Amino acid sequence: MLSTAFLKRSDGRRLKVLLSIFFLALAVPTAVLIWQAYGQLRWEAYYQYRGMAEELTLRIDESLRERIIEAERRSFADYAFLVLAGNPSANFLQRSPLAAYPVDAGPPGVLGYFQVDAQGDFSTPLLPPEGTDPGSVGIDAEEYAQRRELADRLRDILRDNRLVRYQPRERELTGRVADRAGAEQDGPIPIPGETAEAQDTSYSQRIFDSLGKVQRDEGATAASARKARSDDDAVRHPAGPAVQNDSLGNVADLKLEPAYREKVSELEEKSARRAPAPQYELRSKRKEQIALPEAASSSAAPAFALEAQDAPMRISTFESEIDPLEFSLLDSGHFVLFRKVWRDGQRFIQGILIDRDLFLKAAVSDRFDAAALAATSDLIIAYHDEVLLAPGGRRYPANPENPESTLLYRDRFSAPLDSLALIFSVRDLPPGPGARVVGWVTLLLAVVFLTGFYALYRLGMGQLRLARQQQDFVSAVSHELKTPLTSIRMYGEMLKEGWAGEEKRQQYYEYIHDESERLTRLISNVLQLASITRNEPNLAMRSIAVSELMERTEARISSQIQRAGFEVVFSHDDRVADTALMIDEDCFLQIVINLVDNAIKFSVAADDKKIEIGSRPSSTGQVVFSVRDFGPGVPRNQMKKIFELFYRSESELTRETVGTGIGLAIVHQLCLAMNGSVDVVNRNPGAEFRVSFPIDRSG
Repeated sequence: MLSTAFLKRSDGRRLKVLLSIFFLALAVPTAVLIWQAYGQLRWEAYYQYRGMAEELTLRIDESLRERIIEAERRSFADYAFLVLAGNPSANFLQRSPLAAYPVDAGPPGVLGYFQVDAQGDFSTPLLPPEGTDPGSVGIDAEEYAQRRELADRLRDILRDNRLVRYQPRERELTGRVADRAGAEQDGPIPIPGETAEAQDTSYSQRIFDSLGKVQRDEGATAASARKARSDDDAVRHPAGPAVQNDSLGNVADLKLEPAYREKVSELEEKSARRAPAPQYELRSKRKEQIALPEAASSSAAPAFALEAQDAPMRISTFESEIDPLEFSLLDSGHFVLFRKVWRDGQRFIQGILIDRDLFLKAAVSDRFDAAALAATSDLIIAYHDEVLLAPGGRRYPANPENPESTLLYRDRFSAPLDSLALIFSVRDLPPGPGARVVGWVTLLLAVVFLTGFYALYRLGMGQLRLARQQQDFVSAVSHELKTPLTSIRMYGEMLKEGWAGEEKRQQYYEYIHDESERLTRLISNVLQLASITRNEPNLAMRSIAVSELMERTEARISSQIQRAGFEVVFSHDDRVADTALMIDEDCFLQIVINLVDNAIKFSVAADDKKIEIGSRPSSTGQVVFSVRDFGPGVPRNQMKKIFELFYRSESELTRETVGTGIGLAIVHQLCLAMNGSVDVVNRNPGAEFRVSFPIDRSG
């Protein structure tokens, strides 16, 4: 996998750097792609939630439009308590649809209907004409008191907002008053302390004009327009109430994420304006023919008296010009829907007073809370630039420590409610339905990358270690080959030249023989290693008795051990003497020889120079062969490593023992090839290597 040249000049640190660069080269582009995919999923979720918000806004707007259209279709005469029933020739009066109590017609949160005439006098369809017995029109005393209480409330709200004249209550409700002498007269009653300008009969209708001006002045904020109107009124009515400022803040101060805010602006610029619905033909001025009893048509009074049942009712028909409804927020915090009606050159104001909180709750909040969008989003309702309704009723701008919200969608209602805007925001935009898959893929890729990085690092370090071990092996083999060859050559030259006496020749022959045996074992191990490395072990397996194996082993290695200066002790368990094993005899002898060489090599300095070789049965039904020395033993942390190829417990530069580091590895591989196993345990003193083979039961 790694080139030899790279392995020779590399170390663990350089390998870490190389793999780190490789890991980053893969991880960074992958992370960017995943981040882009995750961001795309967030945008998809954003568009999904935006579509839900838009759909909810359209449903609310459609519902309110139907109520507004119904209110705009009301006739001028409907704002009186009694109206002509059906065909004018029927000569019959009935209650107006707006005279119902409790008030249930109109937009959500409606308090009641009112009319203000050209003189600024107030009337409401809740009360029958002055002088009419409530019982004669089906109203008992208790209901009449409730109706009058509600009428007084409507009048007080309008008066507090300076939309009707300041008059005694009787004058406001009847439109006609008696002087101190009891003579009936028309016109306003002077109010002590008021200037002539303050008693101008058209004064209140100019205030209605200023309400409509807020709708038309897009450049001015609602708050500034209301303040200007209030300041102007304060000059005329110093005793009037102060402006009620219960706004929760300014829309411009909303903390919304810039990226999504800009995206919403782009979408709003690209989206086409919604086409007006067909029923919105009523949004322009219209004319209508109305029929009124002559008593009502001849005066500006908002109500008219019942004619005697036996007298013919005189009916007059008039043409009225009706403006579309306008919408505004009063200083008192109430909403008002009003329209201007012209009849006989005089202008009347007809309108609806609405409780703001009830309207926002019934028309918007309840619908939003019932929608799935409420689980993850917040809804803000604004009037022009003022926040009227916010999550939890908190003020804006929010605490700077709070995280910014994600602007989701914003839109205004259709006219005349176009001064009301819905702003949807998401506290924490969900990543979308595919995010779970992306998350699992990210986790899987992270595991693959980290595992692959770790595996490559381990493999690389193994290759580096193997390369170093191979280098050490070459050095060790060179040393192991050079030493016996040098000895053989030296003793051979001495014998050839006749420098050795007769008594030394035998000794030199033994040296040459021992070194030849040592060289033979080394070459045999190298050849066996080459065969194992190529996965081509050439084994001649046959069934052989344990006793026969031990005899041949004893004959083969006894002289080797004794010449090394060690005592050898053989122990045979009679229970396994006749047990047959299916093994390769030569490989078995090589295993024992390698174990004996290892024992001699590491116990040279032992006090007790003895090697014990034995055989015994095991509890698992196998035969165990053991080779024990009385040296220092094997360190616990190296008991598994010593069977690895080329592993040596000592450095090549400081080691004191001979060997190539392949003897125990060959033992391990040969045992596996013959279905056996090898293990080592520390004894006190020394170490014992145990080789186990299964019993041959085929015979």
